[in-house]
Amino acid sequence: QVQLVESGGGLVQTGDSLRLSCAASEGTLSHYAVGWFRQAPGREREFTAVISASGVLTEYADSVKGRFTISRENTENTVYLQINGLKPEDTAIYYCAAGATTWTVEHTADSYWGQGTQVTVSS
Repeated sequence: QVQLVESGGGLVQTGDSLRLSCAASEGTLSHYAVGWFRQAPGREREFTAVISASGVLTEYADSVKGRFTISRENTENTVYLQINGLKPEDTAIYYCAAGATTWTVEHTADSYWGQGTQVTVSS
């Protein structure tokens, strides 16, 4: 079992960058694949990126390729999401999720979830 805490969100301007963090307050995050999702007001939760437990495999949604980079530092029990070139349409609550495999995280709800961090991009 693992408990996740997201941080790093905030109010930024179009074109800015942010680095979101997903840390394990309990448990060992290095045992899990970890993904980032986002949910904008009135919209369904959307997958953005996932990284395998080893960090070797990463996958991205087409809508964020080239601007989002997922990485992990297992010695710090943390996974990061670097977002460059922020746009107003990136405004959402960003959640991280930890699961057994990248496929599990991306395609099922069978994961541990954090409470989310708000990202707001002004135009």
